[in-house]
Amino acid sequence: MSVKERKERERAARERLIVAAARELAEQQGWDAVTTRRLAEHIEYSQPVLYSHFRGKREIIGAVALDGAAELAVAVRAATAGADGPRERVAALARAYLDFAERNPAVYDAIFQLDGGLAYAQEDTPEPLKDAFAALMESLAEVAGNGIDPGLFTEVFWASLHGLATLARAGRLLPEYAEPRVELLVDRLAMV
Repeated sequence: MSVKERKERERAARERLIVAAARELAEQQGWDAVTTRRLAEHIEYSQPVLYSHFRGKREIIGAVALDGAAELAVAVRAATAGADGPRERVAALARAYLDFAERNPAVYDAIFQLDGGLAYAQEDTPEPLKDAFAALMESLAEVAGNGIDPGLFTEVFWASLHGLATLARAGRLLPEYAEPRVELLVDRLAMV
């Protein structure tokens, strides 16, 4: 292995360490607790080393968002892979999405609430974000209905899931209706 390859591997490892530390701090204490000073202390590197990888917190949030989007895509695909039939796939998708949002609140915020400097719904949208949307559309396209664009239907269904996830996390919805909400969403919006 050349010196250049070793340095590239070490740099990539430091970036993963920074992102993992940011995610850990955010999940434990919220995104306000994630500062470059605290991250540098946590990973035992100087702030200039951290800045050699990321220009600031915004880029770190973006990196967490990209990792999170990839994880969300995997979770949705895993949940829908074992489902039998369109209705079961859509219900599994909804449960997996809502479960991801509940289990990973800081990551969910990085993907959908915070400014990570990422382009959404554009040509230059990063691949992990496109893939997360594609993971949703894979199951939703088959239930979109005649004459309805599958992408548009996926956006509306996703917006409904996002609203449910956000309101549930804020304590604005009755917890005992969690599963009936999924059933109603699947039955009425997806009409399967």
